[in-house]
Amino acid sequence: MPAPKESVWEYPRPPAVEAVAEHVRVEYAGRVVADTRSAFRVLETSHPPVYYFPPDAVPAGLLRPAARRTLCEWKGQAAYWDLVAGDRVSHEAAWSYPRPLPGYEEIAGFLAFHPSRVDRCLVDGETVVPQPGGYYGGWITSRLTGPFKGADGTAGW
Repeated sequence: MPAPKESVWEYPRPPAVEAVAEHVRVEYAGRVVADTRSAFRVLETSHPPVYYFPPDAVPAGLLRPAARRTLCEWKGQAAYWDLVAGDRVSHEAAWSYPRPLPGYEEIAGFLAFHPSRVDRCLVDGETVVPQPGGYYGGWITSRLTGPFKGADGTAGW
C-alpha cells in the first residue's frame, strides 16, 4: 500500500525541524556531492520540505563560500555556498545557518541544496522536482500535495 500523501498545508508555521532516516542524495557534474541517511528536513506551511545534510555528508573541497547572505525570520542568517566540481560551478547552490535562532539549533552548520541548481536530488531513490519560482529550495516528491508557494501569484501566501 502506498504511503499516505502529505499536504504542505498541514505543515506548521513557524517551521518544524524533523530528523529523517530517508536516503537523501545530491548529484552534480557526474558525481555524488551529498549523501546521507542522517538528514533533517524543515517543514513550513505551503512549502515542500528542505533537506539539511550533515557537513560530513559532503566531500571536502566541493563547496566554497559565496558572498550572499539572507535572513529568515525563523532560522536567522543564512550563508551561501558555491558548488565546484571540476570545471563546473553552481553559484549559491547550497546554504546553511551557522548560528541559527533558538528552536533551529539542530541544523547549525548543516547544508541545504537548491534542487534547481544541481543536476539531481533524490529522496529514497525518487528524483525530486524543485519548488517553483527559483527562490525557495524545497524538494517536491510524489508523496506531497500542494499547491506550493513560489510560483507566480503566491508571494502573499
